[in-house]
Amino acid sequence: MSADSSEATGREFTKTQRPEDARLAVPEWLRRAAGVSELWTFLILVALVVFFTVAAPGKFFTTYDITQIAVNAAIYLVLGVGMTYVIITAGIDLSIGSVLVLAAVAAGEYNIHHGGPTSGWGTVAVCVLIALAVGAGWGALQGAVVATGKVPPLIVTLGGLGAALGLAELVTGGQDPAGAASTRLQDTLGFGKVLGIPWMVVLAAVVTAVFGAVLGCTRFGSRTLAIGSNPAAVRRAGISVGGHLIKVYGLMGLLAGLGAVMWLASYGTTSIAGHSTDNLKVITAVVLGGTSLFGGRGSVLGTVIGVFIPAVLTTGLIVIGVQQYWQDVAVGVVLVAAVYIDQMRRKSRERA
Repeated sequence: MSADSSEATGREFTKTQRPEDARLAVPEWLRRAAGVSELWTFLILVALVVFFTVAAPGKFFTTYDITQIAVNAAIYLVLGVGMTYVIITAGIDLSIGSVLVLAAVAAGEYNIHHGGPTSGWGTVAVCVLIALAVGAGWGALQGAVVATGKVPPLIVTLGGLGAALGLAELVTGGQDPAGAASTRLQDTLGFGKVLGIPWMVVLAAVVTAVFGAVLGCTRFGSRTLAIGSNPAAVRRAGISVGGHLIKVYGLMGLLAGLGAVMWLASYGTTSIAGHSTDNLKVITAVVLGGTSLFGGRGSVLGTVIGVFIPAVLTTGLIVIGVQQYWQDVAVGVVLVAAVYIDQMRRKSRERA
């Protein structure tokens, strides 16, 4: 037998199972399906929809419910896109709710002193820029501390959570200011629709599509995934891991600033005390979507599905009359279950 044929045979046995294991063969399509985390997440979402539809016939999954679920999930989806990038690098950001509040307060204070509810489009544009700049700046600062100070992201962003919220409370005296949003912003982005679809949902979809493409099709996305998988190899390739982390955390902050604009448009106020569990909800959604807390693996598509699981769960529990406090318990349990499954997947890959 020639060397070429021996190599071909070796490759053939690499791709297929040994003859003695043939009876245990699993179809290739089934192995692939089992390894696609987005598929399993989608099946969980479908199961929840079916359960609540059967439990509350005619009351759940109506057109109104679907619209409300999508609108309620829009802000968390925008935050979830940024969190996906952060977690893929094996990082975490606990500060997103507080950064959203700080950005909303900064933009709201400018609006209050430049026309209040009756402010024009020029003021609205400046408010949007302020929110985005505050969010991106805070995120980049946290990224710089993580990258250069070698401080664990958990500690950095936990400190950032308290500091951002504290600054917001100092500025406002702990009270939500009146006139923080222009009626023009609320009437368009907050309550407006295009072709029957709320602008909030359209904006979230655009953000998801853009950054999904960036993650899957650009050098920035591939470097993000590579840093989460093997940062030492990335450094040997001459890529600045620290510089990239600053950009990733800056992106997270930027999207938190955009979330602040969306919140002001929807509710007309900063809701200083209303974002304490945003990090829990967003991290739950991202991990449910298949992004590994250990880094190196994840997708924006999975996050989209993951965001809708807590949204459907919360709405469904309300429809069937479950007390509100149990909703937070359910989301917490889902997060722990998702992390456990992620660990099992990781151990399975290491054994393979």
